[in-house]
Amino acid sequence: MASLWQRIASPLQRWPILRRLALQLVVAGTVLVGCGVVYWWIEPHTPTLSDGLWLAFVTASTLGYGDLIPSTHASRMFSVFVVLLGFGVLSFVTAAIAATFVESQERRMEREILHDLHRQVKALHTELESLREEMRRR
Repeated sequence: MASLWQRIASPLQRWPILRRLALQLVVAGTVLVGCGVVYWWIEPHTPTLSDGLWLAFVTASTLGYGDLIPSTHASRMFSVFVVLLGFGVLSFVTAAIAATFVESQERRMEREILHDLHRQVKALHTELESLREEMRRR
């Protein structure tokens, strides 16, 4: 029986787009955790790490629920950085997902083109053989 890592790694090896998407999701998660740790460190209204992580997620995604808000000048300036970083990271992840769909459509079109090309080559081969047979009879 294949291990869990082998089941996860197999599709990632076959499709480079999925490998990039997985890498970008890991980077996005790492960035959010790092920002959460910084919020926990500089913001007095985030007494727990989970509060810092929540504030980082809400700020990076620009949801802004209002349950936790930056109260110091340092955390407000950091929030600007987190919003810009969130836009960048989420844009990369969205682009990777879109590229996955585009790649699958391109592969489908390539398969159709190759199938049509093989059919035409086979027809040409059959026609060439019939012409050769006709030439032999003469």
